[in-house]
Amino acid sequence: MTLTKTFRLSLAATLSLSAAAVSAQDCPADLPVVEAGKLTMSINATIPPKQYINEDGEIVGLHRDMGDEIAKRLCLEPVYMNVDFAVQIPGLDSDRWDMINTGLYFTDERAGLMQLVPYSVNALALIAAADNPLGIESPEDLAGHAVGVEIAGFEERKINEINDAQVAEGMEPMDIRAFNTYGETFLALGGGQIDAVFAGDAIGSYYQEQGRFSKAATGLYPGTPGAFAFDEPTLAQAVADALNAMKEDGTYDAMMDEYGTTKIDVWDRWPGEFTYFYTGD
Repeated sequence: MTLTKTFRLSLAATLSLSAAAVSAQDCPADLPVVEAGKLTMSINATIPPKQYINEDGEIVGLHRDMGDEIAKRLCLEPVYMNVDFAVQIPGLDSDRWDMINTGLYFTDERAGLMQLVPYSVNALALIAAADNPLGIESPEDLAGHAVGVEIAGFEERKINEINDAQVAEGMEPMDIRAFNTYGETFLALGGGQIDAVFAGDAIGSYYQEQGRFSKAATGLYPGTPGAFAFDEPTLAQAVADALNAMKEDGTYDAMMDEYGTTKIDVWDRWPGEFTYFYTGD
């Protein structure tokens, strides 16, 4: 999915107002970043429409738009490191980047390891081959079939939990296959190596609109937020402050609406403003 011309004009007007607001404010001082003057973000640009490589070889999507806007409000240059999901948390811990900007799912376990700033609410979907030839309507229909997920993510853990519960009820186990990226996962689906992909709702919508695959089941397990992740609380709060300013001037709502993403304020643990969650020592 690409941004429509109408939205481009609307968003440009919104961003011009936000730029004026930023220029009228002092830049946050002494932010702890790995490279002076830059906000270095890890991203896994294999998940359209939120993050992917376009025909010109550029990283585009919601997470790119949000990362650029946040960096601008922090008076920093945005830098993106396009890496597999599996290395993003270790890379944050070893100071390879300042921030994970890839739609990391919020969990209390992760909030004990790093600062998390939730910013959207996710739901999951089952994506099948075009026209859904197996008639998949729910995870129960995957019993005895091969399903693909991206390795080490929330989806992999969730589908294994679902499978374990179904097997305990006497159902045939799924053949769960984890791939390095969703790009590889959908190539496997297109090649008939797997029968379905378990992924975010927005990903399913993107591929269905292209006519390549079908959303077999949608809106599954809603309510889990996507979050930015940090290893520095000062930077985490600075980004939360930038998001609050984006919310106030309409930039945040415009971006969420364009990409069909559910806003964070429907989350039952939403405290009323953007902030970071951290339960570690």
